[in-house]
Amino acid sequence: MSELIEVRFKGNRKDYFSWDSQSPLEIGTPVVVEVDRGRDLGHVTAIGEAAARKCGVGCNGCDLAEPKEARGNVLRTASPDDAHLIEELRKAEEDVRRTVIERVQNHGLLMKVSDAEWQWDRKKLTIYFTAEKRVDFRALVRDLASLFRTRIELRQIGARDEAKRLDGLGRCGRQYCCSSWLPELKPVSLSLAKDQRLSLNPSQISGGCGRLLCCLRYEHDFYVSSRKRFPKEGRKVRTAAGDETVLAVDIFRERVLLRAEDGTTRSTTLSELKQEVTSSEHVVDRTPKPPSTLVAFEDTHPTITPEEAAEAVTPRKRKRRKRRGRRRGRGGPDRGNKNDRGSKGSPGDDGGK
Repeated sequence: MSELIEVRFKGNRKDYFSWDSQSPLEIGTPVVVEVDRGRDLGHVTAIGEAAARKCGVGCNGCDLAEPKEARGNVLRTASPDDAHLIEELRKAEEDVRRTVIERVQNHGLLMKVSDAEWQWDRKKLTIYFTAEKRVDFRALVRDLASLFRTRIELRQIGARDEAKRLDGLGRCGRQYCCSSWLPELKPVSLSLAKDQRLSLNPSQISGGCGRLLCCLRYEHDFYVSSRKRFPKEGRKVRTAAGDETVLAVDIFRERVLLRAEDGTTRSTTLSELKQEVTSSEHVVDRTPKPPSTLVAFEDTHPTITPEEAAEAVTPRKRKRRKRRGRRRGRGGPDRGNKNDRGSKGSPGDDGGK
């Protein structure tokens, strides 16, 4: 019975293959797989059901994953000689990249060569590059094919994919998430930074690739779920000190900053705030109340008649102003010349003509 195997190659490039042998494979085992027009060497990263249920965001599998199809077969486990050969190819790829950069400059192409990758059997050489516009590299491909005597594939990638392949350290001091445990890149929008109350300065929320940090996306659910336990900023709560307004919350230290009506501020923990808030009125009622002076009577009146109460509550009717001028006929006022509006006589008077 065939088993689905996930195999990763250089630059966190991955693909799925089938394993028909009875001997089980282990995570991290180097294997030789069958690819398009040749063979390649990679390492096993998931086996069986875990590989089939992977959703592509670095987890162990979930029910929302799409079904995977095997691209080829796992031929055999790699021998020590195979592993030594792939190491020699990786060392030679830097020289290949420098050679390709020189040929790109000779052809005058506006492109940046990021990385080069040899296939294990040396039947294909893949060149990864970035460019702002579309590049016509047909002449370059013919030049490289005659130079290396193999199949050449030029693949344009984005800034995030370039950072994933080249690896590095982020502003947090740790290895790039996209190069270590987050191989699948998802879109990151500026609204995620707004929900996390972060500064919208691009230099503070951008990674080494110049794009928004990947952690803004996978940490978003944590911020949203954590803020649900805190009162919203700007809400008024009634505590033992009176009515106070929530200025800010700190979800990591579990603290809330409050401001009283007299302008004084204080910081308290979330647990202490819950104890101070009365169980009956957690939030101050903001519904408008009628003024107390709506119905006011002098103290000299011992009794109030129903007519006086109705007259005090009922609003006064506004007097409608009479419109000046007269209407001519049923069609409304004449909007023509002021001199042609007729005289003060009857409607049928022709002005004495």
